[in-house]
Amino acid sequence: MKFNTLIPEFSVTDLNRTLDFYTKILGFTIEYRRDDSHFAFLSWNAGQQIMIEQINGNWQTGEMEYPFGRGINFQFEVPSVNELLNLLKRHDYPVFIEPEENWYRVKNNEWGSLEFLIKDPDGYLLRFSEDLGFREIKETVA
Repeated sequence: MKFNTLIPEFSVTDLNRTLDFYTKILGFTIEYRRDDSHFAFLSWNAGQQIMIEQINGNWQTGEMEYPFGRGINFQFEVPSVNELLNLLKRHDYPVFIEPEENWYRVKNNEWGSLEFLIKDPDGYLLRFSEDLGFREIKETVA
């Protein structure tokens, strides 16, 4: 297995509950786990990787209270936003921000994505994004 050069690690309140969410609802794969330290390494989709560890005081910079990860969201590129939304609906899992098309300036073009956000069981904000490609920026005439 090849490790990505950036792999976020989420501190969670209940490893098993979190694993159920990521594996049974979203479809992540457990690559390996260390039950003695309440840790798991997960992969998903087109090579995304995350680590999950039950809170144990390591790496903790302050008090952990819900929602975790305030001020950050983790973007996952997906082939189809609608397929994932249907999966979440089947599990009756709430969407935090409904799907919307967004365009972001990249030099002289715009890159588009169809995206929505959910919170995982500990409140980490997950953004799922479907690539809509690039378009030229249309200059407006005053």
